[in-house]
Amino acid sequence: MSNSSKIKEHKNKLLKQYKQLIEDAYNFRQTDSALSDISEYRALKLLDQLNRLNFLSREPLQSVS
Repeated sequence: MSNSSKIKEHKNKLLKQYKQLIEDAYNFRQTDSALSDISEYRALKLLDQLNRLNFLSREPLQSVS
């Protein structure tokens, strides 16, 4: 398995976890604000990781000749 496919697979896994945490934060908002805040914080940490992976896996720019 190449590095790019590993990165893509890891990004998909993190994205799925991020979406679940955001949904949990939304659902907890009315019943338990502390759990909502914790879920949102964890989601933001995952989003930071996703942004770093997106930066690492971006395509190099083509030079204009």
